[in-house]
Amino acid sequence: MQNSDRLPPRALPRRRSGRHRDPLSFDSWVGTPTLVLAVPGDAADGTTGAELGASMADLVRSYRPEVPIRFAHTEGEAGGITEVLAGLVPEGAPNEEERPPGYCDAVIVPLVTGTHTAITATIAQALPASGAVARITDGLGPHPMLAEALHLRLAEGGFARADRMRLISVVAASDTTADGVMVGSVGGPEAIDEAGVSAVLLAARLGVTVLPAALDDPAHVAQIFDQLAAAGSRRPVIAPSVIGAEFPQERIAELAAEHGASYSASLGASSTLAKIVALRYAEALNALGIDQQPALEELPAPVGSRHRPEH
Repeated sequence: MQNSDRLPPRALPRRRSGRHRDPLSFDSWVGTPTLVLAVPGDAADGTTGAELGASMADLVRSYRPEVPIRFAHTEGEAGGITEVLAGLVPEGAPNEEERPPGYCDAVIVPLVTGTHTAITATIAQALPASGAVARITDGLGPHPMLAEALHLRLAEGGFARADRMRLISVVAASDTTADGVMVGSVGGPEAIDEAGVSAVLLAARLGVTVLPAALDDPAHVAQIFDQLAAAGSRRPVIAPSVIGAEFPQERIAELAAEHGASYSASLGASSTLAKIVALRYAEALNALGIDQQPALEELPAPVGSRHRPEH
């Protein structure tokens, strides 16, 4: 006779595989690299970068609670990228020629929304002095979620409806609503092209003319404002596609005043950007696994890890 008090056997959930798997998931192993957020600038220049780095680290931790997360500045000594990376090298780490394939101390994610040649070069130059093995990911763009973040900043400033895509008029149209938007980028020609992706997606959301421009090139900014005016824009708005530390808000305000335009706030720290950071980190770990995932016995025991070697 079957015992009715007996619980049914526990069915473990099967991990989803293939193209429909969770893009944030990855196979972790002993020695999972630290995620290092690279904040543009020097810690000695002010508190903006430090606040941004700390806020982003907290937000990213909600997506990757099992991963050690640090932030470092791309310039300066105290809190700089070299100092932070040097502190991640475990005692007794193998020499470069003895490191197994896939060995990595850190994955560095630059806190910029697009390709920024100068910042990437600065990070790469700091690596040899630290003694750490690290991989540098791309910036946070281009990515569809950046258009969502830009839309939110415009809505917060009263320049756009909060959700035009779902036809929910949270912020009603008014005489402050933008009839033309300039998506501002910094970092070089590639960054402008990547901002163009966000501009196309933002135009689809808002139903107005949206063009990308280089905020650090006054001549290009003037050219884009002329194009917006030629398209019939009378209430242009600058939507800076910058997180904050790479281009000061004061300079954005000056550009807007010079051209008789309004401007929304920089993207700043947000859960949307934190999710993109988590995706960049997952992509880097997946790439390490594709190269050749190191065996357990080939890796040094990580300091402070919950994993312990068998005795």
